[in-house]
Amino acid sequence: MPRAIGRLLALIAALSLCVQPAAAQSVLRDAETEALFRDASAPIFRAAGFNPQAIDLVLLNDGSINAFVAGGQAIYIHSGLVGAADDVNELQGVIAHELGHITGGHIVRFDEGLKPATGITVLSLLLGGLAAAAGSAEAAMGVFMAGQQAAMGKFLAFSRAQESSADAAGAKFLADAGISGRGSIEFFKKLQNLEYRYGYSARSNPDAEFYRTHPMTADRLATLLDTYQQDPAWNKPSPPDLQARFLRVKAKLYGYLADPQDTLRAYPEYLTDVPARYARAYAFHKDAYPDKALAESRALIASDPDNPYFLELEGQILLESGRPAEAIAPLRKAVALTDNAPLIATTLGHALIATDDQANYAEAEKVLRAAIVRDKENPFAWYQLGVVYEARGDSARARLASAEQQLMTGQIPAALRSAEAAESALPKGTPDWLRAQDIAMSARAMMERQRRSR
Repeated sequence: MPRAIGRLLALIAALSLCVQPAAAQSVLRDAETEALFRDASAPIFRAAGFNPQAIDLVLLNDGSINAFVAGGQAIYIHSGLVGAADDVNELQGVIAHELGHITGGHIVRFDEGLKPATGITVLSLLLGGLAAAAGSAEAAMGVFMAGQQAAMGKFLAFSRAQESSADAAGAKFLADAGISGRGSIEFFKKLQNLEYRYGYSARSNPDAEFYRTHPMTADRLATLLDTYQQDPAWNKPSPPDLQARFLRVKAKLYGYLADPQDTLRAYPEYLTDVPARYARAYAFHKDAYPDKALAESRALIASDPDNPYFLELEGQILLESGRPAEAIAPLRKAVALTDNAPLIATTLGHALIATDDQANYAEAEKVLRAAIVRDKENPFAWYQLGVVYEARGDSARARLASAEQQLMTGQIPAALRSAEAAESALPKGTPDWLRAQDIAMSARAMMERQRRSR
């Protein structure tokens, strides 16, 4: 009987885990991708009554086809979803759907679905315990399993209702923004094909829907297709410039994430279009062929001399190939063309420091401080700024910059030590001294929570 109870407790744990938002994937930061996400989503956010700057769109390094909302106003998009989409309109359909979860308060209302399920589970535990006490282990397990199935069904019914609600809200946001829902339908068809491939169709497995957190895509397609086809924007194509940017980002991500040989098979050298050159530049760079990578980046620049992301790519290749002095010019131009995009400015700061020329440090400090003002959640910029401070003998601010970087990257004990060292050396009452105190208090609180959770 203890083994049966153990199995039940494991099932309860599984129920609680399966409904938690994913949080373990690594975040991918790229200035071009983030700009595309902002521009593709802005009309949808405005149609929903949101300031486009109020919602974060975060790219995760995860090859699965998924997107989700987790805490606050943030939409997380898997890199696998970008790779699976063929049109920016498909990405917009996903964003509109996830925005429906935000406007519906589905993360805030998560407990509404979990509490009834937990209640059923606890009740089955008590009833099963009574059966076990009466000497019937099989009856106890039967009660446990029936209760577990009822609990799961209760929660998943709640989840499916949320998905249907988000579908309807997303369709309205696209319509109000004047954006076609065709991409949304096309993306659902891709999901449907995956279901058929892996045997999750309702015909082949009538019970499959019960165990899904989303309604079967055939049902969603039937519901949404009629709505979208009646919208005046149904036959409206994606803006050509936005679609071209999407194809560039898709190729860039593939080249960055995939094995170089896979990239060269997907984008062979006889292809000379922009996405193919983009993907191959990253493949050659990863495979330590800097001359080939530079040849691709320079062909891209020749096709569009003022594209800041092509210039950023060339600067990145030069910098990471041990030629930081040559990287400065294209990176400076990229920073100017993007109005000091923080991620590109950080790379420029890195290149300036990597020259080991003290004459470049003042410019490095300037661009890095500007980057941090616009993007405080940039640990590498803080690290580079600490290098500048240390080089000029300002150890107190170097420790403070290290504390910022360590806190963001989860190095909590190190962040506490750095913050305390900075606090002891900085002039009392200054903004930097107060910030050192704040970091130290945050680090202590995090360490205490970790201690209590053990």
